[in-house]
This record gives sequence, C-alpha cells and structure tokens, in this order.
Amino acid sequence: MIRFERSHQHLAVGIATLAGFVDAIGFVESAGFFVSFMTGNSTRLAVGLAQWQGAAAIAGGIIIMFVAGVVAGALVAARSGPRQSRIVLASVAVLLAAAIGLRLALPGWPPVLCLAFAMGAVNAALPARNGTIVGVTYMTGTLVQLGHKIANALRGGDDGRWLGHLLLWGALVAGAIVGARTVLWSAPAAYGLAAAFAAALAWRAGKVAHAG
Repeated sequence: MIRFERSHQHLAVGIATLAGFVDAIGFVESAGFFVSFMTGNSTRLAVGLAQWQGAAAIAGGIIIMFVAGVVAGALVAARSGPRQSRIVLASVAVLLAAAIGLRLALPGWPPVLCLAFAMGAVNAALPARNGTIVGVTYMTGTLVQLGHKIANALRGGDDGRWLGHLLLWGALVAGAIVGARTVLWSAPAAYGLAAAFAAALAWRAGKVAHAG
C-alpha cells in the first residue's frame, strides 16, 4: 500500500473497513463461512472434502462466486479508465443493495453468495501501481509485510512504513467488529449500512479522481 498516493491509501483503508464489515455479516449469516477471506473458505473446503461433509460444497460455492466477482470487477475496471475506483465501488454498492432484497425475499444462501460476489469485485477498485495490486479483502499478505517491515526496523533500518500495513489490518478488524455488532442487532440494517458505505466510498473515489 505504501506505493500508492496518500488519497488512494485512504481509499484503501476505507475499502478494507468495508470488507471487514461485509465479511462479518457473511460469517454470522452463514454460521461460519467467509465472503471476503477465501483462505479460510479454502481450508473449510479441504476439511469438508476430507470428511465428506456438505461444508465443502458451501465453501466451494462461495469461492466460485468470489472469483466470478473478481473477474467481473476486473472487466468493469478495464473499461472504466480513470473512473475505475468510482465505477467499481458504485457497482459494489449496487450489488450490496441487491443483497438486501435477496435477504428480505430469499433469506439463506442467495444473499451470502451475492455478498461474496461483491467482495470479489471490490478488489478491482484500486488501480494497480507498478504492477502492485492492494488486496483489500484479505490480510495475510499485509501482515507478512508488516512483520518484514518491523524486522527491518529492529535491525536498525529506518523503516517506519509498517504503520501503513498495520492501519490497513486494523481497518478490516474494526469494520468486522462493527459489522458483527450490527448484523446481530438487525441483519437488514447491516446490509443497508454496507451498501450505503460502499456508495459513500464511490462518491469519495469520484472526488479523488476529480482532484487528480
């Protein structure tokens, strides 16, 4: 994330917060599956296959929807030019709004799969810099970078860039805390707040693009 301009760093933090919020909704609604964190679902897929459990099919379905969302997001981004962030985030807001309708009409797996599709698409919201793409819906790589930067600092290097990685991880965790509390209070409200947050990020992305 440190290779990005300050405005895009702030946008990345916002998107990570959204990802944490939505992942918490999906986790609660699906009783233990993820809509943003596919490493966890991959492990659940593997364990389910090893034990011949139905959890494997659930995890596999979510992974397929997430990857389909990544593909769709990348295709939208490729056609959006400098408006990439705004259009992708606006599309994510629409998908999250659709998930509200699904939650009200068909509670169960349809809205969860829609959330996974949206979280796949949101990974295309930030334009790549020098071939680097910020993964805003998963934090394993971010935590690895954090550890390496801290190690450099402990060896006496002047490397304070680990703070950006810590901020990105903290944003996802904070979003997940709020998302979990909200969905436990009211699932429709949680879905609605996620859609509104994505729309606000799309508006912010538009302002950033205009300023640039």
